[in-house]
Amino acid sequence: MQKIAPFLWFDKEAEEAMNLYVSVFKNSEVLKVSRMGEDGPVMSVIFRLEDQEFMGMNAGPEFKFNESVSFFVDCKSQAEVDEYWEKLVANGGEESRCGWLKDKFGMSWQIIPTELGQMLGNEDREKAGRAMEAMLKMNKIVIADLQKAFDGK
Repeated sequence: MQKIAPFLWFDKEAEEAMNLYVSVFKNSEVLKVSRMGEDGPVMSVIFRLEDQEFMGMNAGPEFKFNESVSFFVDCKSQAEVDEYWEKLVANGGEESRCGWLKDKFGMSWQIIPTELGQMLGNEDREKAGRAMEAMLKMNKIVIADLQKAFDGK
């Protein structure tokens, strides 16, 4: 186990959420499922997404996820943006602005192409500003549209 890992509080969907997340990210695995008794309900889960370990617990409805915590996914291509976006908003997820979404469990994700950071950090502040304006109008980030705005086309 990593020294520091995100700990996610679910009502009763920890195993379902873990299975979704492990199916979305290629380099992922279920590490442990702990049950209350041999055949009882799931109490907690441990899983890895890419190189990050997560813990989840079924602890009841007292606390809900909100946008103050989100998971940032650095995407190397539009295909990667599209794949993560579609899988995470499927079956009850919710699109938001500027590359943000919530999955069906209410967890917030930022699905962001690497190019966005490069454009926004460009020394030419006019180009960076055009990219920012384009991004502010998008839900899912579309790299080609960002590039057009950045280039002034």
